[in-house]
Amino acid sequence: MSKTYRVAFIGCGRRAKQHVPGVKADARCNVVALADVKREAAETMNTEAGFGAAVYTDHRAMLEKERPDVIITCLWTPLHLPVFKDCVAAGVKAVLSEKPMAPTWGECLEMGRIADEKKCLLTFCHQRRFAKGNQLVRKLIAEGRFGAIQRMDLYSPKNLLDCGTHTFDQALSFNGESPAKWVLGAVDTSQLIKWFDVSAEVMATGLVVFQNGVRAYFQVGDLDKDMGTGVRVHGSEGFVEVEWDGQIRRAVVYNEPQWAPPVIEDTPENHMVGVVRNAIDCLETGAEPELSHRKALRAAEIIFALYESVRRRARVELPITSRDNAFLTLLESGALRGQAPNRQYSAGAAERR
Repeated sequence: MSKTYRVAFIGCGRRAKQHVPGVKADARCNVVALADVKREAAETMNTEAGFGAAVYTDHRAMLEKERPDVIITCLWTPLHLPVFKDCVAAGVKAVLSEKPMAPTWGECLEMGRIADEKKCLLTFCHQRRFAKGNQLVRKLIAEGRFGAIQRMDLYSPKNLLDCGTHTFDQALSFNGESPAKWVLGAVDTSQLIKWFDVSAEVMATGLVVFQNGVRAYFQVGDLDKDMGTGVRVHGSEGFVEVEWDGQIRRAVVYNEPQWAPPVIEDTPENHMVGVVRNAIDCLETGAEPELSHRKALRAAEIIFALYESVRRRARVELPITSRDNAFLTLLESGALRGQAPNRQYSAGAAERR
């Protein structure tokens, strides 16, 4: 008989509700507690999901009393590290965190260090790795259907840290997880936005060169793009365009003009089922999760290296040695003043995770 795990949520906003299909689909998950600083949010989620869980406004009190095995955190970005520390101190076996990892590269590294040292399974919700279309494209690329990858074009809505992480993670998964070698980036600060309590740019563009020689040109932001989200993979024998959720826009094999990939039906709920199932499977087997913190670190380092490139006004080789978020440091120092009006937009900040 399968083991049952005591599961708790910390943060019960819009994003937390999207994790509900995942835990309800896995009989190994018993949701015992919900914590949110706004009690009504936890109570609403409890009622809608039919969990019958205990409700808390203090996650530390919940951790102490309920002793959960697995935590799902759906919090604003600056809270990821401190709440993860609380979970580890309470003996939690696995933490399934929302992305991005953290506001600074140093905090990302610290989360990874703690996870490795304390042997706490830590994942970040790049859930689109479980999209059936993305899984098919990975298979086709691995089989050589489009030949050797030569170049990728990457697209994301604004901004680099919060939205760009999905596209870079998608590209890494298509490119065999090859780490980046160097980057060169630029940002548009004609406006500033606040996204889950982290300031960010409205547009970014540049080049990432991976260690296996593949080059990726990217655009983050909504101006004059020919794809809204996702990756265009250029191979020696064809190309494929894939949006975030695995929708294949076009796929061409040059010497087989009649070939087309199969039509796939999928839903975002299925992606979330994969997030939870894979994490629990790996908790039991000790295998690396598909959404492991190690994979998330590769995408995060690209982002922070791009911000470092803006600071240096130069190409930046990886691994990077700085531990801050160069974009935030530039803002705080006033170095970007004059490039952007003195105002911030709260896109995303008004919505709770």
